[in-house]
Amino acid sequence: MSADFSRETQAIATGFWPLAGIDEVGRGPLAGPVVAAAVILDPDHVPAGLCDSKALSAARREELFGAIAASALGIGVASATAAEIDVINIRQATLLAMRRAVAALPVRPVFVLVDGNDPPALPCACETIIQGDALVASIAAASIIAKVTRDAMMARLCRRYPAYGFSAHVGYGTPAHRAALEVHGPCPEHRFSFAPVKGVWQR
Repeated sequence: MSADFSRETQAIATGFWPLAGIDEVGRGPLAGPVVAAAVILDPDHVPAGLCDSKALSAARREELFGAIAASALGIGVASATAAEIDVINIRQATLLAMRRAVAALPVRPVFVLVDGNDPPALPCACETIIQGDALVASIAAASIIAKVTRDAMMARLCRRYPAYGFSAHVGYGTPAHRAALEVHGPCPEHRFSFAPVKGVWQR
């Protein structure tokens, strides 16, 4: 089932415009940044088939990424690094990445729809929606933008640190990734505050 634009339509009808959706990708991995995206969709040109990026194939995500990039009125993408995650914790780093993504939009929104139940502190009104990436078109679009962006970042990190296979597991703690950690220890892109990285090495 695809996300729809009805929640945005209701908000716009009450004067909340511009309106952005926000989502993040990468809270759980042992390596790499957490990436957030904020998207302002054009109400007259909402791409068909938007839904939670995790429910889409890589090819379909790429296709929708292009459709969103071509039609959206604004896209902001930002991240918090593994080092920042270690210093301020993953929750605070996620909220930081979300704030940075909103700040990166070419137009400042007056209302933001956020996936989940933990809103970032923003200079505008916002509403959290559990499973918003599956229900709300703007949040689904942000989920796709964030996922494709982070996957590309992890592919670049794989070329820099080929021993870990980042392009295959994008930093998650798969058996192959954990085995590489045992053999090689962590690299600078690992989250040293996360088990099983914690205690293996010092940043």
